This record gives sequence, C-alpha cells and structure tokens, in this order.
Amino acid sequence: MFISFRIDTMDFFSEFTFFTEQELKDLKTAYEQGGLSKCATRIMTKLNDMKNAKLNIAVTGNSGAGKSTFINAMMGLRGCDVGAAKTGINEITMERTSYKHPTFPNVCFWDLPGVETLDFPMKDYVSKMEFTTYDFFIIISKDRFTENDAKVAKEFQNLGKKFYFVRSKIDNDIRSLEMEGIDFDRKEKLDEVKQNTSRGLMEAGISEPIIFLISSLSLNEFDFPQLKETLVNNLDRMKKDVLLMSLPSTTVKIVEQKRDQLMKRIWMVAIASGAVGAVAVPGLTFVVNPGIIATVILDFRKSLRLDDASIESLANIANKSVGFLEAEVQTPLMGEVNNALVHQMFGRSSFFVEVVQSMLPLIGSIFGAVSSYRMTSKLLTDALNELVQNAQKLVEVAFAPDPSHPQ
Repeated sequence: MFISFRIDTMDFFSEFTFFTEQELKDLKTAYEQGGLSKCATRIMTKLNDMKNAKLNIAVTGNSGAGKSTFINAMMGLRGCDVGAAKTGINEITMERTSYKHPTFPNVCFWDLPGVETLDFPMKDYVSKMEFTTYDFFIIISKDRFTENDAKVAKEFQNLGKKFYFVRSKIDNDIRSLEMEGIDFDRKEKLDEVKQNTSRGLMEAGISEPIIFLISSLSLNEFDFPQLKETLVNNLDRMKKDVLLMSLPSTTVKIVEQKRDQLMKRIWMVAIASGAVGAVAVPGLTFVVNPGIIATVILDFRKSLRLDDASIESLANIANKSVGFLEAEVQTPLMGEVNNALVHQMFGRSSFFVEVVQSMLPLIGSIFGAVSSYRMTSKLLTDALNELVQNAQKLVEVAFAPDPSHPQ
C-alpha cells in the first residue's frame, strides 16, 4: 500500500506545473528523504506563493477604442459597477490608471493612454508608462491599427513581452453591413477583416501579429473566447492560474479549464493538511484538517465564480434575474462552509466507507500518513466535482435561448 501511494504521489509531482524544474527536484528529494512530512514545508510555501502571485495587464490604444469596456468585460463588470473602469465616448485617458479585479485583487488591469494623446516622444512613453512592469499587453483599436500602434508593439517586442492586437466593436461593423442590406457570409467577412488587419500590421513591420476580433459586450461571440484561452495558455505556472481563476465563468469550457487547474492543487493541500494543525477523526487512526478543507472549498467556490457577487454579475451579463440563476445552484457547499460541514462530508463520501472497511485493522504511522492524504484528497475532489457541476449548469442556464423570444 505504501509503495503504490508513493508512486501515485511522484506521478503528481512529475505532472505538476506550478513548480520550476529545480523546485520539483528539491521536492522529490525531500520526499525521498523524509516522506510527506519532509516536503510539507516546501509545499506550504508554494501554496502561499500562489495565493500572493500578482498579474499586471496593460491595455493601450487610441481614445474611444473601447479599452475601458474591454477591461470591465475581463473583470465581469459593467460600467456602472463599483470598481469598474470609467467608460464614455468623451473619456480620454491622459495618465495610466489601474483597476484591481474585484474578486481577485492580485490581478490588475492598467489603462494606458494612447500615444497620440501625449506630447512626448516614444522613448519617454516607454519609461513613463513603466512597460517593464506588465506581464503582457493588449493593443486595442476600433478600426484600423495605426503606425503608432505598430511602434508601441515594437517596443513590447524589444522588451521580450507578449502582446496581442484586439479589434474591438466588431459587432458594430457587422450590424452596419446588415442594416445596409448587403448580402455577405459572416465568417468570410470576419476572415477578410482579420486578413486585412494582419496585412496592414505586417507592412508596418510586425511579423506574424496575433489578432482577435471581439465585442466586449458579447463575451461568448466572435474571438473573445479564443482571446481568453490564448492569454491563459501563453502564461507560465502561477500566472496562468491567477488569470484563469479571475475570468468570468461564461462558458462550460472555461469552467472545465478551471476544474483541471484546481484539481492540480488538491495533492498539495492534502499533504499540507496532514502537517499543519491536523486533528484525529473520532474512531479512526488518521488525521485531517477540517479548517484547511473548508478554506479550500471556499477558494474553489470563488474561483468557479459561484460567490454571490459573481452570480449577480453573470445575471447582468446574461440578462437573467439573480433569483432565477440562484435557484439553479443546488448544493450544500453554497451555504456556510465550516468545520461542521466538513465532518458531515465524511458521511457523504463513499471513500469514507472504503477506508473504514479496508484499512481500520491497520495501525501505525504509515497508515496515518497515507489515509490522511487519501481522505483529504477524496473530500476535496468530491467537493470540486460537485461545485463544477453546479457551475456548468449555471452557465448553461444563463446563456440558454429564451423560448419566449424565438431567434
């Protein structure tokens, strides 16, 4: 039993992406020298680093390009919400302005003024806007990208920073063609716009520009889903985790991506749980930490955007009532999550019965370490799956067509 547990744990280590290669080697060495307790300290340090990881995203472009609306869409806010970026056709950003994510304050969006609004040269723009402090850049335009956009992109390129071109308000362009009665194929027209945009940027000296056509008012249409997926996939380790968890859960795919990422945390928490303040389960020989389990479940709930504020935001985005969406979420994990609820979960878990029946005769330190890890892992996996099912259902119901309004 101990050998198979060791192999399973080492498999987790080899697949885990939050650690650098050197950290992974150190973790394996610690495990081989002293088992789970030896590497618990390193794991708890990593969990703390993940909690405190920061992500700074710069959004630049000309006045009226839709920077503020885009920032709000990424945070799941409307312009009228507290903490939202200011929007308005007459709003001109003259200084860089920061907007912290309302639920994940370690994620910060920076609205940078467009080069055309300033009276100092590009080299001063780079230093004044503190380009080196951002993790990546979004360059937004509502129509054609300008020579200044290309110049800014080259500066990002020189710094080794990732950048993406976003053509906003593409829904207005499509709507204009429809109102004029022009017969066109939507996909072909969007491909044409993207090709023309790419050609213009390459002529300005940008090789292989990454371009997305979006509407910040339609989060599941055009290239917005692909944009979010690309941003997440092009980040490493903890940064990827931070951005993904901060995104509004507007599609089943996003929920699934969050589930996969959250699942990678469970083995770490299970080891830490047995090492810090763990308590014995009455009648059994292993220990768990109900407080840590409860805290992690709350983190799962927040990351899947099942908190009250996120459900209200989703209702606004989907034009559904909050009460209607809340009625679709049915799990005791949406109520108060405390030590008492965790103890109730023992009885709900089929794994608990398996542990009692197959392991109770085994007594000793190995049994305690293994069963504590396995019980915590099972409880958290069950809780995550239950919350994911509810998050998926919430998204499906929120964006389901209204039968009273035929398409």
